[in-house]
Amino acid sequence: MATAVFKNISPIPDVNTFLDVVLSRTQRKTPTVIRSGFKISRIRGFYGRKVKFTQDTCTEKLDAILQEFPRLDDIHPFHADLLNILYDRDHLKIALSQLSTAKHLIENVARDYIRLLKYGDSLYRCKQLKRAALGRMATIIKRQKSSLEFLEQVRQHMSRLPSIDPNTRTLLVCGYPNVGKSSFMNKITRAEVDVQPYAFTTKSLFVGHFDYKYLRWQVIDTPGILDHPLEQMNTIEMQSITAMAHLRSAVLYFMDLSEMCGYSIAAQVKLYHSIKPLFANKLTLLVVNKVDIVRPEDLDPESQEMIQSILADGNVQMVQTSCVSDMGVMDVRNNACEALLAARVEQKLKGSRVNNVLNRIHLAEPSARDNVNRPPMIPEAVKNRRAYDQKDPARRILARDIEAANGGAGVFNVNLRDKYLLSNPEWKYDRIPELLDGKNVADYVDPEIEAKLAAMDEEEERLENEGYYNSDEEVVDEDEERVLSTAEKLREKNKLIRMAARNKKIKNRPMLPRVAGVRTLDQLESSLENAGLPSDAISERARSRARSGAAQESARMSGADVVMQDGPEVRSKSVAPRSQSNRRDAGLHSEGGRSYAERLNRVKQVQRNRMARASESDRHVTASKPKHLYSGKRGMGKTDRR
Repeated sequence: MATAVFKNISPIPDVNTFLDVVLSRTQRKTPTVIRSGFKISRIRGFYGRKVKFTQDTCTEKLDAILQEFPRLDDIHPFHADLLNILYDRDHLKIALSQLSTAKHLIENVARDYIRLLKYGDSLYRCKQLKRAALGRMATIIKRQKSSLEFLEQVRQHMSRLPSIDPNTRTLLVCGYPNVGKSSFMNKITRAEVDVQPYAFTTKSLFVGHFDYKYLRWQVIDTPGILDHPLEQMNTIEMQSITAMAHLRSAVLYFMDLSEMCGYSIAAQVKLYHSIKPLFANKLTLLVVNKVDIVRPEDLDPESQEMIQSILADGNVQMVQTSCVSDMGVMDVRNNACEALLAARVEQKLKGSRVNNVLNRIHLAEPSARDNVNRPPMIPEAVKNRRAYDQKDPARRILARDIEAANGGAGVFNVNLRDKYLLSNPEWKYDRIPELLDGKNVADYVDPEIEAKLAAMDEEEERLENEGYYNSDEEVVDEDEERVLSTAEKLREKNKLIRMAARNKKIKNRPMLPRVAGVRTLDQLESSLENAGLPSDAISERARSRARSGAAQESARMSGADVVMQDGPEVRSKSVAPRSQSNRRDAGLHSEGGRSYAERLNRVKQVQRNRMARASESDRHVTASKPKHLYSGKRGMGKTDRR
């Protein structure tokens, strides 16, 4: 429903609020730290991102305004004409088109300045281009001040419009001012329209609702209309004309025969004939109000003839009512509802869709088949049943009588098993079996279980006293013990192999040093002997290599040639003994090189200390504006620097 859409339009901000929201969002959602030492591509991207983000934010908000406002060509003609009368269709379209043009201009500005930022050669120039882009966007927005203010006023007024459904069952009340239209609406609906003794109390459309035959109906109270040309009618009267022209409804034309409204009967009849073309294809009722003062029969023949000129068409029905004494008010409502329901059903039956449905429906009528009258059949027991009387001693006994006889509510418990329908009525009060996992628990209950348990305990005690459970420990022979020991070793070996394979597959395992897996010669010999393998060759080889290594080390320390007893001649190089000096002197060509290196180290350290660097590899750039100090909401007067 269009009027429901009118109430969902978001508030439209003014120019200053619009700019504050856009620029603060740009500041919060984009990076804020840039330095001249950065790469020029990074600087260009930094400011280009700000320009693009500002353009996206402006476009998003303008698009939201354009999308939420209804398109006059897409909504119901009643709502379109009502908006045209209240706000001027051209003015509304111009305001929306100006916002659309502003959106395209902002997109063009952003595209041009992003292209220019690609050629920025310094931080200063890129910053000035960003500043110019945001400034031009802000200028475009400021030029839309009048459009935004007008659209906000339209939105506020549209949100207060009544929710009128053009397609539902509707009673439309119209006529001259002060003929009793608002009073009639207050009588039949829950609306509370202001009623005063002067003309044009109702200045806009009012809607009320009521229920009739389980259906929801709406009543529209229109402002009063005067009899003058359409071009001379004001906005208040044009709302009534629009409702009568576009809404499918039952029109209730009110007349005041007492002329207390200030208009004669002739003027009221003339007004009816003036707006009669608007009632084409609509159900029309002539409602004669204030009959408690003057009735149609009391009028002079000339006035009665005028009223008959309205009824001469044959499609108009006259009803009488009085809102003061409530005489005939509900009759007017019921007649209008019945006539409108019949008209709506008749109109639906004229369509081709109804014929397609009726062709598929067949109503079986047995009386039409064999011409036999079949009246409704009522059992004799029902006909002879006497009405229930609590004072009658021979009355039927009801559930509440049983409850009162057994202690009343809160004491008496209803017997639900009494109504069970079973093959044998004696089964009603049997105990219901307990089921566990789909099995009846009673099937597994042994009534002699206690006696069986006592007999089992006595048998166990007798066997224990006789020494049945006292037996010597099993004696394991030598062969079996050897087999068990070998099996234990094999299991331990397999366990180690599995652990090694598992560790090999793990990528982030800690690396052990080389000495972690080194074992002594004695450990190696003992492990080989335990495994049943010979260890003589390995022991001899290890001792031979140990003697050769010791001879080479002594020769290197003394600078002499050494010939091994068990091997070929080995000549070691004549080298000087290893120096025991400090490692800081290693790699220096002269004694003064160390002092020079230390002095050079101190000089290089000065710059790092000045910049608070941890070491030469420290490339950390501290933030000039930490986020925890410069983010979040701003206080009053904190946004001038933008």
